Amino acid sequence: MANASKVYRILVVDDHGIVREGLVAMLRAQERIQVVGSAASAHEAILAAQQLRPDIVLMDLLLPDMNGIDATERILELLPLTRVVILSACHTIEHVYRALRAGARGYVIKDAPPDELARAILAVGEGKQFLSPLAAPPMIDGAHCYSLPQSPLESLSRRERDVLHQIVAGGTSASIAQRLSLSRKTIDTYRSRLMTKLGVSNRSALIRFAIENEYAV
Repeated sequence: MANASKVYRILVVDDHGIVREGLVAMLRAQERIQVVGSAASAHEAILAAQQLRPDIVLMDLLLPDMNGIDATERILELLPLTRVVILSACHTIEHVYRALRAGARGYVIKDAPPDELARAILAVGEGKQFLSPLAAPPMIDGAHCYSLPQSPLESLSRRERDVLHQIVAGGTSASIAQRLSLSRKTIDTYRSRLMTKLGVSNRSALIRFAIENEYAV
């Protein structure tokens, strides 16, 4: 039976300062929600989650150093008892399914009313799944999504997704190599592998594919 008096400890993750502070202020006004920290990037979120061990992480989908889905996977690998609610302006079927497969228990659209976010956090805290109406594809029930055909993006390894993110952000092979502590030749190999997996023929098409899928931007 759910504990109607339990207070849930929340870590808020969003790279936009105004949005992040607004979320913190809004959630602090809720009786059963305690904001224990905030983070502006995936790296900060992972470190903060390890230090603070929140009950729930409120995770933005588009972050400057890693997408929120990959960050969710990493946090849940380290803290399997922590739950994640995705908060994003993106609500394509691709995004929702990938978030659920990564282990997120909630998915809320950024233009949802404030009370919907609070309801999502409380529902997820009680062990339920919560999806905003616009983020709930037909026939999704928290289990069927695991049997859907794999999309090209889901075939990418974690490192390939890191490289894709950097390419879309405008990085050159040299700058990406330096940022990821790899050789330039290795980055070129990753880029060729990405184009093969995603069925595109050049760098411009690779970036266009990622942007059209609202991924890694």
